[in-house]
Amino acid sequence: MTKTMRTLIGIVIAVFLVSLVTYTVDETEQVIILQFGKPVGMVNNAGLKFKLPPPFNTIERFEKRLLIYDSPPNIVVTQDKKNLVVDSYARWQIVDPLLFRQTVRTESGAQARLDDIIYSDLLQELGQHEMEEVVSENREDIMVAVTRYANEKAKDFGLEILDVRIKRTDLPRENEDAIFRRMRAERMRIANLYRSEGEEEALKIRAEADKQIKVIMADAYKESQILRGEAEAIAVKTYADAFNKDPDFYEFFRTLQMYENALDENTTLVLPPDSEVYKYLKSSK
Repeated sequence: MTKTMRTLIGIVIAVFLVSLVTYTVDETEQVIILQFGKPVGMVNNAGLKFKLPPPFNTIERFEKRLLIYDSPPNIVVTQDKKNLVVDSYARWQIVDPLLFRQTVRTESGAQARLDDIIYSDLLQELGQHEMEEVVSENREDIMVAVTRYANEKAKDFGLEILDVRIKRTDLPRENEDAIFRRMRAERMRIANLYRSEGEEEALKIRAEADKQIKVIMADAYKESQILRGEAEAIAVKTYADAFNKDPDFYEFFRTLQMYENALDENTTLVLPPDSEVYKYLKSSK
């Protein structure tokens, strides 16, 4: 075996031996040191640490960062007996890894505990308030109270709940359908009211328009009759003046007008020889 090979083997053995007695802690972690499976120490600060080699010492790592608990939507009943579907979430962290390991052991176990804790406190707290307070007015105060109560219970499991919030608040599906039907019926009632008022107003407008048409037509007829009367008076005066100036010509002109209006190619007249109408039809000799 060459000197280089011996050196490499020595380095590998040294690294292996160092790895047995050292470990690193990340800033996002906290560590429990176990001796033959029993906790004997806890490390929170990051860096390179020393321990006894296995099986004397082993380590378990736990999350140090904030974790998110996102619960499935649950039904709660408010003080005014309204059902609400509440979708909530919480921010939490492991503050006592040893107690955490002894009680819930894993993050999934902690999530199960949080389901029970947060839902029961939400149910209790929201049951003391009416729906209007939950959805608008006092939600902030309600969630502060829920966070406080839940955190007190979570301490028994080495957990700290920093904040509980409601993401969404809905009505149950059957309630939504009933409310939609009521809203639709109310909108239909309002629409029918507006429609009937519009029809009533339309009838008034049509009646007023018909009245104005009749008044305008009557005024127009009156004006036309006045103008016709005035025109006929002027015509009569004109005819009278013409008659006074030349009665024979006037009589001749009026007779020709009568011929034009009364006679055509299909008209046959039977007149006595001494008729005034006939005298202008006689041929002169």
